[in-house]
Amino acid sequence: MKNFNLDDLVRDNIKSLQPYSSARTEYSGKASIFLDANENSYGSPLDENYNRYPDPLQWELKQDLSKIKGIPPQNIFIGNGSDEVIDLAFRIFCEPGKSNIITCPPTYGMYKVCANINDVRVKEINLTEDFQLDVERILGAIDSNTRLLFICSPNNPTGNNMNRMDIELLINNFPGIVIIDEAYINYSKQKTFLQELTEYENLIVMQTLSKAWGLAALRLGLAFASGKIIELFNKVKPPYNINLSSQQLGIKALSGIDEVNANIKNTVEQRTFLQKELSQFNFMQKIYPSDANFLLIKTDDADKLYKYLSGKKIIVRNRSKEPLCGNCIRITVGTPEENESLIDALKKYRND
Repeated sequence: MKNFNLDDLVRDNIKSLQPYSSARTEYSGKASIFLDANENSYGSPLDENYNRYPDPLQWELKQDLSKIKGIPPQNIFIGNGSDEVIDLAFRIFCEPGKSNIITCPPTYGMYKVCANINDVRVKEINLTEDFQLDVERILGAIDSNTRLLFICSPNNPTGNNMNRMDIELLINNFPGIVIIDEAYINYSKQKTFLQELTEYENLIVMQTLSKAWGLAALRLGLAFASGKIIELFNKVKPPYNINLSSQQLGIKALSGIDEVNANIKNTVEQRTFLQKELSQFNFMQKIYPSDANFLLIKTDDADKLYKYLSGKKIIVRNRSKEPLCGNCIRITVGTPEENESLIDALKKYRND
């Protein structure tokens, strides 16, 4: 974080951007009659009325998140999935056709997809053979147009945490924005980087309610950062990016933290069960350690095994084309019943 200046990274057109402003954001009191947004004042055909636009900044949901995460609401951004957070980072900090970013494959594919959509060059610095950050090569790849560094920890698809000291070294020496994707942090023994936000102005921590919280269908991605960065995200996002149903159901889900913690415990136990059971098959060459809710497994023929399981109506992820992942499949930890069905199918694999 040497000589970090946020303004130097923000695109000029974003600095001068006049964001869309609605009467709901301009009025801070409690209104009883809404005649500002050309909504249907008569309601909707649904049991609950959805004729009014939702809170554009999701303050009630952010306040509940704040209590759980220990981060002030003004340091929280809620996106339509983490993919919106990723895309907004490109639009705020990267000049199309000029800027570049650094990713560390094998990793989450949307970093590269969003870069391509936004016409931003991707510098791929592969992980080491033991799936750790190649710090020296990452630092060597930085140039005057490098804007973002994506670090996924626990990493998808490998499942492991990145070395914490390596991450801290990179945050301290990267001249742009470091985005740590912690989608799977709830399954990990390694602590989150949320508490480091006050130390690093160039840090964005992404989390999600899709995984441990089980709300994938609601599309609630989270970003935590300095107030200045969050203001930029709110400036660029669509005015009503999180619909009312997702906000309401998200608030309701956050009251069930005991159930979530029980599900996390069960998932970790089933992960251990799967590791043990899968190790009995000689066609499973290596089961990589995991801090997530999935396992990466090297097999003798990933394509063949994937097709076999698909034929049994069991869908896993073939990751063979990813760097360092030849003949690897990724298996999500399921319920005990799902995991038993998987094991039963694998026992018949060589005979079918």
